[in-house]
Amino acid sequence: MTRDNLLQLPPYDLARKEKQPALMAILKQLHLHHRSLCPSYREICERVFGSHGEVETIGDLPFLPVSAFKNHRLLSMSEESVYKVLTSSGTTGQQVSRVYLDTATARLQSAALARIMTHVLGPARLPMLIIDSRSVLSNRSSYSARGAGILGLSIFGKDHTYVLDEDFNLDEKALNDFLERHRGRKVLIFGFTFMIWQYLHHARPSGSIDLGDSVLIHSGGWKKLNDLAVDNTTFRTELQSRFNLRSIYNFYGMVEQVGSVFMENSAGSLQCPNFADVIIRDPEDFSILPRGRPGLVQVVSALPMSYPGHSLLTEDIGVLEGEDDSPEGWMGKHFRILGRAKKAELRGCSDTFKNNHQAA
Repeated sequence: MTRDNLLQLPPYDLARKEKQPALMAILKQLHLHHRSLCPSYREICERVFGSHGEVETIGDLPFLPVSAFKNHRLLSMSEESVYKVLTSSGTTGQQVSRVYLDTATARLQSAALARIMTHVLGPARLPMLIIDSRSVLSNRSSYSARGAGILGLSIFGKDHTYVLDEDFNLDEKALNDFLERHRGRKVLIFGFTFMIWQYLHHARPSGSIDLGDSVLIHSGGWKKLNDLAVDNTTFRTELQSRFNLRSIYNFYGMVEQVGSVFMENSAGSLQCPNFADVIIRDPEDFSILPRGRPGLVQVVSALPMSYPGHSLLTEDIGVLEGEDDSPEGWMGKHFRILGRAKKAELRGCSDTFKNNHQAA
């Protein structure tokens, strides 16, 4: 089964028996592709993993720590083929990840995202509220994670309306005019989790706001909310209480693997689509952990061709909760994010990568 075949299927259609061999064949090709075209990836494979191309299972794939994209220029194409550069979000003074896309990879990522989102939203484009400021899209050649997320989701909406001004204050007129135009119709709301909490939930509008006809898609910013003792249950409960928001979907994703998002199912677990998978690894020795054991989250994707982002070790702690047994019948593994790893838990892989790579 080819990558295009995977993308043409409903995103949660393949059970393990069908999915694993199909996905593994593509991932093996990607591993060889990046070994051939990305010298840095090849060095990491040889020096850190001792791999010279022998990959038989998904668990055998060499993986990069996501921090590698902050410190190294990683691409598997010519400089002339760079179509767009994505950057991760970061606080002032922090290094950001840089991810280089060519047109083919950008197309694949858009197609994958479309498969997932239309599965949840339906095929029709919906009037769209964006909980952000239009200024986030000011640099057209290099987008932040927020900007990339907005652009990616925008294709599923119409009448795109930003409800925060440049100072991130709620634009009540824009919001109320939008709701009046689309009264009684299903609408899409998108924003990053922290932005929604900080600038919509904490806003004090002059009147009540009823978003009961809306579907909210949100992601990112959980670390800031966890610091405020706001978990997913609190987030959902408060938004329903304040705005009558009942249809809320969180998803897990990252700029280093745009397109391969993990959508929340009805049980609150994050679901792997056909073209992506998850592995939970022990922070001490990076061995693969079984269902129910918390560890570092590794995400794999069949999409990244222009950069070696097909197998990444994240900085998140998660737990595998099941496979092919979601309440709504979605196939694939599903997992839950428990929080960010401590620095000590990340040091092993990151330091190994850094020391071996710089020794080259």
